[in-house]
Amino acid sequence: MRKVITQGDIPQSGELTVPKGAIVTPLARDLAKERGVKIVEVPADQLAPPAADRIVALGSDHGGFQMKEKLKPILEECGFHVHDVGTHDEKPVDYPDIARQVAEMVARGEAERGVIIDGAGIGSAIVANKFPGIRAALCYDKASARNSREHNDSNILTLGGRLLTPSQAEEVLRTWLATPFGGGRHAARVEKIREIEKAVRNWTPRS
Repeated sequence: MRKVITQGDIPQSGELTVPKGAIVTPLARDLAKERGVKIVEVPADQLAPPAADRIVALGSDHGGFQMKEKLKPILEECGFHVHDVGTHDEKPVDYPDIARQVAEMVARGEAERGVIIDGAGIGSAIVANKFPGIRAALCYDKASARNSREHNDSNILTLGGRLLTPSQAEEVLRTWLATPFGGGRHAARVEKIREIEKAVRNWTPRS
């Protein structure tokens, strides 16, 4: 699939290197012209690897496979490089294995965000939240997606492939991607989450 270059990809100045055959939207071309940005096409194998802050780790089990395939081009349209960890067909797989791969990528800083899709989205959120630094949120509408980013600075989105329609999932994903962390009083609360995370590493139940 050809990469789509949108307004969000256009830098303030200088040069933008894109893979040969990329689709540059008319609005992106107009903005590039306005800013004096030169768009240069090069073979895909000559492009520099994407920065981690533009990488989204994407995964699903068999229950979320179809939705994963529908959401992948949306992530690319929004300017993200997608690292698809699987699954790659609808043969049964275990969601903990997929969720673990996505969460590990985000926890190691190899991807800024992750998206995991299973049948209901619940199990993947539970797995991902076992990893240090992960704040996975199961979202089911625009309000929950916005809240998870503004208030909780979530870095992994989980979705229920059998509970949302493709259009609903797209709406949730776009909202989640576009919503910044609110900071302020929310920053202090997220810091408390980090403190609890550190504390429970040495926690043992009372006998």
